[in-house]
Amino acid sequence: MKEFKLHTVESAPEKSKAMLAGAVKQMGVIPGLYAVMAESPEILKAYQELHQLFTATSFNAEELTVVWQTINVEHACHYCVPAHTGIAHAMKVDPAITEALRNQTPMPTAKLQALHDFTLAMVRHRGAVSQEQMKAFFNAGYGQKQVLEVILGLSQKVISNYVNHVADTPVDSMFKEFVWTK
Repeated sequence: MKEFKLHTVESAPEKSKAMLAGAVKQMGVIPGLYAVMAESPEILKAYQELHQLFTATSFNAEELTVVWQTINVEHACHYCVPAHTGIAHAMKVDPAITEALRNQTPMPTAKLQALHDFTLAMVRHRGAVSQEQMKAFFNAGYGQKQVLEVILGLSQKVISNYVNHVADTPVDSMFKEFVWTK
């Protein structure tokens, strides 16, 4: 089987060069995920735009982390779980939340547990959640807007998790301390 190329700014297709250069400017490196995605400028752009849109939702840093990591763990993404652990630390998310997600143990609050449960139901049932699951989510204080925002987060994570599965993207050195297996 042919290995997926990890592009640099120099080796990337023309339409990916500016996005990779932007990553270097913002993060100091090209994350492995971006290096793989650069082969298709369209997927790299879509992923980056979905990320920006999802981080602009009504969810706070803890809730963003719950949605991301619930999906990453369920999809057993060897790359995204450690990456989002590092991102959660940078966002000052309580490590108890990150560890509960990584270890599939209960969330520290009922509201975060409801978000986790609903997100997991969305993934496992491919969006066909029951009225009971919807009611539990609404009873926890979430609304229709957050249902749609979970779907947005899921869209972003499907792209990254699936790319990492097919490409076997190596975990970036900055996230090695958070390596994870299901």
